[in-house]
Amino acid sequence: MAKNLGLHETLEVHELLNFKSLCLSKVSTMNGLVQDTELKNIMLKDLSTGREHIQKLQEFLINQGGK
Repeated sequence: MAKNLGLHETLEVHELLNFKSLCLSKVSTMNGLVQDTELKNIMLKDLSTGREHIQKLQEFLINQGGK
């Protein structure tokens, strides 16, 4: 993968990171209100994958030179 992102690409990755963080916060908050077991399990899985995605996006930005 190329080491240098354009400014607009870096901003896009930051926007994705912010969006994923917001989604994670919302799912985390809503999970406490859910009573259906199947939906709760889906939300817990989403929390787990969301954390992984955020970590990967953060690592990607760090590897790009901390832009």
